[in-house]
Amino acid sequence: RLAKAMPGVAVGETVRVLADDPAAANDIPAWCRMKGQEFVAADGHVFDVRRTM
Repeated sequence: RLAKAMPGVAVGETVRVLADDPAAANDIPAWCRMKGQEFVAADGHVFDVRRTM
């Protein structure tokens, strides 16, 4: 869902992801590295990703 949401997000804006899958703690930062997006923060099951391109 994060990948589908990003085209609709302006560069510099942040997307907040709520995930109950324990693998998200590894998957979301890895996706950000692969896609050139900025992983901002994580707090439990809440992840913030900033669009950079």
